[in-house]
Amino acid sequence: MPYIHFTEDQKLRANSVDLVEFLRRQGEKLISSGQDKRLTSDHSITVHGNEWYDHAAERGGHAISFVQNFYGLTYPEAVTRLLNGEQGEVYVPAEKKEKEPPKEFALPPSNQTMRRVYAYLLQQRHISREVLSAFAQKGLIYESRELSIDQTKVYHNAVFVGFDERGVARHAHKRGLYTQGKSYRGNIEGSDTRCSFHWVGTSDRLYVFEAPIDLLAFLTLYPDGWQQHSYVALCGTAGHAMLWMLEKNPNLRKAILCLDHDAAGIEAVGRLSEVLREHGYSQIAPLQSEYKDWDEDLKARHGLEAQPAEEHPQFAVAGARKFSRTGRFTSFPDCSCGTGTTSIGDALTRRWSAWKPWRRWPSRWCCGSANRWVPR
Repeated sequence: MPYIHFTEDQKLRANSVDLVEFLRRQGEKLISSGQDKRLTSDHSITVHGNEWYDHAAERGGHAISFVQNFYGLTYPEAVTRLLNGEQGEVYVPAEKKEKEPPKEFALPPSNQTMRRVYAYLLQQRHISREVLSAFAQKGLIYESRELSIDQTKVYHNAVFVGFDERGVARHAHKRGLYTQGKSYRGNIEGSDTRCSFHWVGTSDRLYVFEAPIDLLAFLTLYPDGWQQHSYVALCGTAGHAMLWMLEKNPNLRKAILCLDHDAAGIEAVGRLSEVLREHGYSQIAPLQSEYKDWDEDLKARHGLEAQPAEEHPQFAVAGARKFSRTGRFTSFPDCSCGTGTTSIGDALTRRWSAWKPWRRWPSRWCCGSANRWVPR
Protein backbone atom coordinates (compact mmCIF):
# COMPACT_ATOMS: atom_id res chain seq x y z
CA MET A 1 0.00 0.00 0.00
CA PRO A 2 1.17 3.59 -0.58
CA TYR A 3 3.05 5.40 2.15
CA ILE A 4 1.32 8.58 3.39
CA HIS A 5 3.68 11.21 4.71
CA PHE A 6 2.49 13.69 7.35
CA THR A 7 4.59 16.67 8.34
CA GLU A 8 5.76 17.03 11.92
CA ASP A 9 3.33 19.94 12.31
CA GLN A 10 0.39 17.78 11.16
CA LYS A 11 1.33 14.97 13.55
CA LEU A 12 1.71 17.43 16.45
CA ARG A 13 -1.68 19.07 15.76
CA ALA A 14 -3.40 15.69 15.47
CA ASN A 15 -1.94 14.44 18.75
CA SER A 16 -2.92 17.69 20.51
CA VAL A 17 -6.67 17.49 19.68
CA ASP A 18 -8.96 17.78 22.73
CA LEU A 19 -10.51 14.32 22.96
CA VAL A 20 -13.55 15.49 24.93
CA GLU A 21 -14.55 17.93 22.19
CA PHE A 22 -13.60 15.41 19.47
CA LEU A 23 -15.79 12.64 20.96
CA ARG A 24 -18.75 14.99 21.39
CA ARG A 25 -18.50 15.90 17.68
CA GLN A 26 -18.52 12.17 16.91
CA GLY A 27 -21.81 11.83 18.85
CA GLU A 28 -20.29 10.04 21.81
CA LYS A 29 -21.93 10.57 25.24
CA LEU A 30 -19.62 11.38 28.15
CA ILE A 31 -20.15 11.45 31.88
CA SER A 32 -18.09 13.33 34.43
CA SER A 33 -15.61 11.39 36.55
CA GLY A 34 -13.88 13.98 38.72
CA GLN A 35 -11.79 16.13 36.42
CA ASP A 36 -11.98 13.49 33.66
CA LYS A 37 -14.74 12.38 31.34
CA ARG A 38 -15.82 8.77 31.05
CA LEU A 39 -17.33 7.15 27.97
CA THR A 40 -20.83 5.89 28.56
CA SER A 41 -20.21 3.11 26.05
CA ASP A 42 -17.11 1.93 27.95
CA HIS A 43 -16.81 3.11 31.54
CA SER A 44 -13.24 1.81 31.84
CA ILE A 45 -11.99 4.55 29.46
CA THR A 46 -11.49 8.11 30.70
CA VAL A 47 -10.31 11.12 28.71
CA HIS A 48 -8.81 14.41 29.81
CA GLY A 49 -7.67 17.00 27.28
CA ASN A 50 -5.67 15.15 24.61
CA GLU A 51 -4.96 12.15 26.87
CA TRP A 52 -6.82 8.89 27.48
CA TYR A 53 -6.50 5.90 29.77
CA ASP A 54 -8.09 2.45 29.75
CA HIS A 55 -8.28 1.38 33.39
CA ALA A 56 -9.18 -2.20 32.52
CA ALA A 57 -6.30 -2.70 30.12
CA GLU A 58 -4.02 -0.39 32.15
CA ARG A 59 -2.73 1.48 29.11
CA GLY A 60 -3.27 4.89 27.59
CA GLY A 61 -1.78 7.62 25.45
CA HIS A 62 -2.66 10.64 23.38
CA ALA A 63 -5.19 11.50 20.70
CA ILE A 64 -3.76 9.54 17.76
CA SER A 65 -3.40 6.25 19.63
CA PHE A 66 -6.89 6.70 21.11
CA VAL A 67 -8.52 7.03 17.69
CA GLN A 68 -6.49 4.07 16.40
CA ASN A 69 -7.61 1.83 19.27
CA PHE A 70 -11.17 3.05 19.80
CA TYR A 71 -12.16 3.23 16.12
CA GLY A 72 -9.84 0.54 14.77
CA LEU A 73 -8.11 2.86 12.29
CA THR A 74 -4.62 2.88 10.84
CA TYR A 75 -2.17 5.62 11.77
CA PRO A 76 -2.77 7.70 8.56
CA GLU A 77 -6.56 7.26 8.92
CA ALA A 78 -6.45 8.36 12.58
CA VAL A 79 -4.39 11.47 11.83
CA THR A 80 -6.64 12.40 8.90
CA ARG A 81 -9.77 12.02 11.06
CA LEU A 82 -8.34 14.11 13.91
CA LEU A 83 -7.40 16.84 11.39
CA ASN A 84 -10.97 16.85 10.09
CA GLY A 85 -10.09 15.31 6.73
CA GLU A 86 -6.73 17.01 6.10
CA GLN A 87 -4.64 14.66 3.98
CA GLY A 88 -0.95 13.91 4.10
CA GLU A 89 1.27 13.59 1.01
CA VAL A 90 0.98 10.18 -0.58
CA TYR A 91 4.16 8.32 -1.63
CA VAL A 92 4.04 5.08 -3.59
CA PRO A 93 6.74 2.73 -2.23
CA ALA A 94 9.20 1.07 -4.60
CA GLU A 95 8.35 -2.50 -5.40
CA LYS A 96 10.47 -5.01 -3.56
CA LYS A 97 12.61 -6.99 -5.95
CA GLU A 98 12.85 -10.67 -5.34
CA LYS A 99 16.39 -11.80 -4.71
CA GLU A 100 17.68 -13.52 -7.80
CA PRO A 101 19.22 -16.96 -7.25
CA PRO A 102 22.99 -17.11 -7.81
CA LYS A 103 23.92 -17.72 -11.41
CA GLU A 104 25.42 -21.11 -12.17
CA PHE A 105 29.07 -20.94 -13.22
CA ALA A 106 29.85 -21.68 -16.87
CA LEU A 107 33.00 -21.10 -18.89
CA PRO A 108 32.65 -18.77 -21.89
CA PRO A 109 32.62 -20.53 -25.28
CA SER A 110 36.11 -21.05 -26.64
CA ASN A 111 37.52 -19.88 -29.95
CA GLN A 112 38.91 -22.45 -32.36
CA THR A 113 42.42 -20.97 -32.04
CA MET A 114 44.42 -18.98 -29.49
CA ARG A 115 46.00 -16.70 -32.06
CA ARG A 116 44.79 -13.47 -30.46
CA VAL A 117 45.69 -14.57 -26.93
CA TYR A 118 49.21 -15.53 -27.97
CA ALA A 119 49.65 -12.28 -29.90
CA TYR A 120 48.43 -10.21 -26.97
CA LEU A 121 50.37 -11.95 -24.19
CA LEU A 122 53.59 -12.44 -26.17
CA GLN A 123 53.78 -9.15 -28.06
CA GLN A 124 51.90 -6.73 -25.82
CA ARG A 125 52.63 -8.15 -22.36
CA HIS A 126 55.98 -9.83 -23.20
CA ILE A 127 55.05 -13.10 -21.47
CA SER A 128 57.41 -16.00 -22.16
CA ARG A 129 56.13 -18.41 -24.84
CA GLU A 130 57.31 -21.36 -22.75
CA VAL A 131 55.37 -20.18 -19.71
CA LEU A 132 52.23 -19.36 -21.72
CA SER A 133 52.30 -22.71 -23.53
CA ALA A 134 52.66 -24.61 -20.25
CA PHE A 135 49.46 -23.05 -18.92
CA ALA A 136 47.61 -23.32 -22.25
CA GLN A 137 48.39 -27.03 -22.58
CA LYS A 138 46.74 -27.68 -19.22
CA GLY A 139 43.65 -25.69 -20.24
CA LEU A 140 44.41 -22.99 -17.70
CA ILE A 141 44.42 -20.27 -20.37
CA TYR A 142 42.32 -20.14 -23.54
CA GLU A 143 40.73 -17.66 -25.93
CA SER A 144 36.97 -17.10 -25.77
CA ARG A 145 34.60 -16.17 -28.58
CA GLU A 146 31.51 -14.41 -27.24
CA LEU A 147 28.62 -12.65 -28.93
CA SER A 148 27.22 -9.32 -27.73
CA ILE A 149 23.71 -9.24 -26.27
CA ASP A 150 22.24 -8.08 -29.57
CA GLN A 151 24.22 -10.81 -31.40
CA THR A 152 25.85 -8.24 -33.70
CA LYS A 153 29.42 -8.22 -32.33
CA VAL A 154 32.00 -10.86 -31.48
CA TYR A 155 34.33 -10.40 -28.50
CA HIS A 156 37.56 -12.28 -27.87
CA ASN A 157 39.02 -12.46 -24.35
CA ALA A 158 41.85 -14.24 -22.61
CA VAL A 159 40.30 -16.58 -20.04
CA PHE A 160 42.32 -17.68 -17.00
CA VAL A 161 40.70 -20.81 -15.56
CA GLY A 162 40.81 -22.16 -12.02
CA PHE A 163 40.08 -25.85 -11.39
CA ASP A 164 39.13 -27.57 -8.14
CA GLU A 165 40.98 -30.58 -6.70
CA ARG A 166 38.97 -32.93 -8.96
CA GLY A 167 39.88 -31.06 -12.13
CA VAL A 168 36.50 -29.36 -12.55
CA ALA A 169 36.54 -25.70 -13.68
CA ARG A 170 35.15 -23.54 -10.86
CA HIS A 171 36.58 -20.10 -11.56
CA ALA A 172 37.42 -17.97 -14.60
CA HIS A 173 38.91 -14.50 -14.97
CA LYS A 174 38.45 -12.70 -18.29
CA ARG A 175 40.84 -10.14 -19.74
CA GLY A 176 40.08 -8.17 -22.88
CA LEU A 177 42.56 -8.45 -25.77
CA TYR A 178 42.04 -4.95 -27.15
CA THR A 179 45.03 -2.65 -26.81
CA GLN A 180 43.20 0.65 -27.37
CA GLY A 181 41.93 2.19 -24.14
CA LYS A 182 41.20 0.28 -20.96
CA SER A 183 40.38 -3.36 -21.69
CA TYR A 184 37.73 -5.34 -19.84
CA ARG A 185 38.72 -7.58 -16.96
CA GLY A 186 36.66 -9.37 -14.38
CA ASN A 187 35.60 -12.71 -12.94
CA ILE A 188 32.89 -14.82 -14.57
CA GLU A 189 29.65 -14.68 -12.60
CA GLY A 190 29.23 -17.70 -10.35
CA SER A 191 32.98 -18.26 -9.93
CA ASP A 192 34.17 -19.92 -6.73
CA THR A 193 36.74 -17.47 -5.37
CA ARG A 194 38.63 -20.29 -3.65
CA CYS A 195 39.54 -21.94 -6.95
CA SER A 196 41.14 -18.94 -8.64
CA PHE A 197 43.80 -19.26 -11.38
CA HIS A 198 46.72 -21.31 -10.02
CA TRP A 199 49.55 -23.76 -10.69
CA VAL A 200 50.40 -26.68 -8.40
CA GLY A 201 54.04 -27.72 -8.14
CA THR A 202 55.92 -30.18 -5.93
CA SER A 203 57.96 -27.94 -3.61
CA ASP A 204 56.84 -26.43 -0.31
CA ARG A 205 56.57 -22.85 -1.65
CA LEU A 206 53.40 -20.97 -2.61
CA TYR A 207 53.78 -17.66 -4.46
CA VAL A 208 50.74 -15.39 -4.14
CA PHE A 209 49.81 -12.66 -6.67
CA GLU A 210 46.98 -10.22 -7.20
CA ALA A 211 46.34 -10.88 -10.92
CA PRO A 212 47.02 -13.66 -13.47
CA ILE A 213 49.10 -11.30 -15.64
CA ASP A 214 51.36 -10.53 -12.65
CA LEU A 215 51.84 -14.25 -12.05
CA LEU A 216 52.83 -14.88 -15.67
CA ALA A 217 55.12 -11.83 -15.73
CA PHE A 218 56.90 -13.05 -12.59
CA LEU A 219 57.52 -16.47 -14.14
CA THR A 220 58.83 -14.77 -17.28
CA LEU A 221 61.24 -12.71 -15.19
CA TYR A 222 62.40 -15.68 -13.08
CA PRO A 223 61.95 -18.84 -15.20
CA ASP A 224 64.56 -21.13 -13.60
CA GLY A 225 62.80 -24.21 -12.26
CA TRP A 226 59.49 -22.38 -11.94
CA GLN A 227 57.32 -25.46 -12.52
CA GLN A 228 58.39 -27.10 -9.25
CA HIS A 229 56.74 -24.38 -7.16
CA SER A 230 53.06 -23.46 -6.67
CA TYR A 231 51.43 -20.15 -7.62
CA VAL A 232 48.00 -18.55 -7.18
CA ALA A 233 46.42 -15.33 -8.48
CA LEU A 234 43.85 -13.98 -6.02
CA CYS A 235 42.11 -11.87 -8.71
CA GLY A 236 42.02 -9.20 -6.04
CA THR A 237 43.43 -9.15 -2.50
CA ALA A 238 41.09 -11.52 -0.63
CA GLY A 239 42.82 -14.60 0.75
CA HIS A 240 40.27 -17.34 -0.06
CA ALA A 241 42.27 -18.85 -2.93
CA MET A 242 45.53 -18.72 -0.96
CA LEU A 243 44.01 -20.59 1.99
CA TRP A 244 42.35 -23.12 -0.33
CA MET A 245 45.68 -23.87 -2.01
CA LEU A 246 47.33 -24.43 1.36
CA GLU A 247 44.46 -26.61 2.57
CA LYS A 248 44.43 -28.83 -0.53
CA ASN A 249 48.23 -29.12 -0.73
CA PRO A 250 49.63 -29.97 2.73
CA ASN A 251 53.18 -29.93 1.37
CA LEU A 252 52.97 -26.14 1.03
CA ARG A 253 54.45 -24.56 4.16
CA LYS A 254 56.11 -21.37 2.89
CA ALA A 255 54.06 -18.45 1.60
CA ILE A 256 55.68 -15.71 -0.50
CA LEU A 257 53.34 -12.75 -0.87
CA CYS A 258 54.07 -11.08 -4.23
CA LEU A 259 51.32 -8.47 -4.25
CA ASP A 260 51.48 -5.05 -5.90
CA HIS A 261 54.10 -2.57 -4.72
CA ASP A 262 51.59 0.14 -3.77
CA ALA A 263 49.72 1.20 -0.65
CA ALA A 264 46.84 -1.24 -1.21
CA GLY A 265 49.19 -4.13 -1.94
CA ILE A 266 51.33 -3.43 1.12
CA GLU A 267 48.25 -3.32 3.36
CA ALA A 268 47.00 -6.57 1.81
CA VAL A 269 50.35 -8.25 2.53
CA GLY A 270 50.03 -7.24 6.18
CA ARG A 271 46.46 -8.52 6.39
CA LEU A 272 47.21 -11.81 4.62
CA SER A 273 50.26 -12.37 6.81
CA GLU A 274 48.08 -12.12 9.90
CA VAL A 275 45.58 -14.56 8.35
CA LEU A 276 48.36 -17.02 7.59
CA ARG A 277 49.73 -16.85 11.12
CA GLU A 278 46.23 -17.43 12.50
CA HIS A 279 46.12 -20.61 10.41
CA GLY A 280 49.43 -21.85 11.80
CA TYR A 281 51.84 -20.76 9.02
CA SER A 282 55.00 -19.07 10.28
CA GLN A 283 57.23 -19.04 7.18
CA ILE A 284 55.83 -15.96 5.44
CA ALA A 285 57.70 -13.38 3.39
CA PRO A 286 56.76 -10.34 1.30
CA LEU A 287 58.40 -10.22 -2.13
CA GLN A 288 58.12 -6.82 -3.80
CA SER A 289 58.55 -5.82 -7.43
CA GLU A 290 60.83 -2.89 -8.20
CA TYR A 291 58.02 -1.07 -9.99
CA LYS A 292 54.29 -1.08 -9.22
CA ASP A 293 53.86 -4.77 -10.04
CA TRP A 294 55.62 -7.62 -11.83
CA ASP A 295 54.03 -6.70 -15.15
CA GLU A 296 55.60 -3.24 -14.84
CA ASP A 297 58.96 -4.84 -14.01
CA LEU A 298 58.68 -6.86 -17.21
CA LYS A 299 57.92 -3.70 -19.18
CA ALA A 300 61.02 -2.02 -17.74
CA ARG A 301 63.16 -5.02 -18.72
CA HIS A 302 62.03 -4.47 -22.32
CA GLY A 303 62.91 -0.78 -22.19
CA LEU A 304 59.30 0.41 -21.93
CA GLU A 305 57.98 3.09 -19.60
CA ALA A 306 56.93 1.46 -16.34
CA GLN A 307 54.67 2.72 -13.58
CA PRO A 308 56.76 3.41 -10.48
CA ALA A 309 56.21 1.73 -7.14
CA GLU A 310 54.26 3.48 -4.42
CA GLU A 311 55.26 3.18 -0.78
CA HIS A 312 52.64 3.10 1.94
CA PRO A 313 52.62 6.45 3.81
CA GLN A 314 52.91 4.79 7.23
CA PHE A 315 55.56 2.42 5.96
CA ALA A 316 57.63 5.28 4.55
CA VAL A 317 57.37 7.26 7.77
CA ALA A 318 58.53 4.21 9.72
CA GLY A 319 61.80 4.33 7.82
CA ALA A 320 61.32 1.13 5.83
CA ARG A 321 64.13 0.03 3.57
CA LYS A 322 64.09 0.60 -0.19
CA PHE A 323 66.03 -1.11 -2.94
CA SER A 324 67.90 0.88 -5.54
CA ARG A 325 68.01 -0.30 -9.14
CA THR A 326 71.59 -1.44 -8.57
CA GLY A 327 70.33 -3.97 -6.04
CA ARG A 328 71.70 -2.16 -2.96
CA PHE A 329 69.64 -1.00 -0.01
CA THR A 330 69.26 2.77 -0.01
CA SER A 331 67.93 2.78 3.56
CA PHE A 332 67.26 0.20 6.22
CA PRO A 333 65.33 0.27 9.52
CA ASP A 334 66.73 -0.80 12.84
CA CYS A 335 66.75 -4.59 12.87
CA SER A 336 66.63 -6.97 15.81
CA CYS A 337 67.74 -10.13 14.01
CA GLY A 338 71.39 -9.12 13.67
CA THR A 339 71.81 -10.59 10.19
CA GLY A 340 73.32 -7.46 8.70
CA THR A 341 71.79 -8.08 5.28
CA THR A 342 72.93 -5.32 2.93
CA SER A 343 71.96 -6.29 -0.62
CA ILE A 344 69.44 -8.22 -2.65
CA GLY A 345 72.10 -10.80 -3.42
CA ASP A 346 72.62 -11.44 0.28
CA ALA A 347 68.87 -11.77 0.78
CA LEU A 348 68.52 -14.27 -2.07
CA THR A 349 71.03 -16.63 -0.53
CA ARG A 350 69.49 -16.69 2.95
CA ARG A 351 67.69 -19.81 4.11
CA TRP A 352 64.11 -19.99 5.30
CA SER A 353 65.20 -21.26 8.70
CA ALA A 354 66.92 -17.91 9.36
CA TRP A 355 63.82 -15.85 8.59
CA LYS A 356 62.09 -13.95 11.35
CA PRO A 357 58.27 -13.74 11.33
CA TRP A 358 56.95 -10.49 9.97
CA ARG A 359 56.02 -8.26 12.84
CA ARG A 360 52.46 -7.07 13.24
CA TRP A 361 51.58 -4.23 10.84
CA PRO A 362 52.36 -1.33 10.80
CA SER A 363 55.59 -1.89 12.71
CA ARG A 364 58.84 -2.14 10.73
CA TRP A 365 59.84 -5.21 8.84
CA CYS A 366 62.72 -7.28 10.09
CA CYS A 367 65.25 -7.80 7.30
CA GLY A 368 65.08 -11.52 7.93
CA SER A 369 61.43 -11.54 6.79
CA ALA A 370 61.84 -9.16 3.86
CA ASN A 371 64.12 -11.38 1.77
CA ARG A 372 63.40 -11.27 -1.94
CA TRP A 373 63.05 -14.91 -2.97
CA VAL A 374 62.59 -16.02 -6.57
CA PRO A 375 62.00 -19.54 -7.90
CA ARG A 376 65.27 -21.46 -8.33
